[in-house]
Amino acid sequence: MPRAPYPRTAPVIATRKSPLPEDIKDRVMEYFEGKLRKFEIPFILSGTDFEKKVWLTLNEISYGQTRTYKWLAERLGSPRSARAVGQALGKNPLPIILPCHRVIQSDGKLGGYSPGVGIKRRLLELEYYSSL
Repeated sequence: MPRAPYPRTAPVIATRKSPLPEDIKDRVMEYFEGKLRKFEIPFILSGTDFEKKVWLTLNEISYGQTRTYKWLAERLGSPRSARAVGQALGKNPLPIILPCHRVIQSDGKLGGYSPGVGIKRRLLELEYYSSL
């Protein structure tokens, strides 16, 4: 099959708009300004029953606080499932809104975060200093 020729000019790239509705963008900005501590946004989650339980339980962790993967597993009634909790958090479809950045390792290390551990650290610092 013959290959399509490369275009001779660069394609025009449209200005990219955020996929988030305006009211949600406003709430996220309020969070970053330290004005919003808990998101109350309606959403529908898609995942396994276990993943959804993990994600919804994140709302029990207050702004500026952290809990461990083990704590979250125990809270779900599965004390030996800390690794499974970590895997579910890695699939969190709404980071920040479902605050998986507040979950750390039992030894105090940050653990993983799908957008990046550096971002997790910054979010925790933001919440800590906004809580003072």
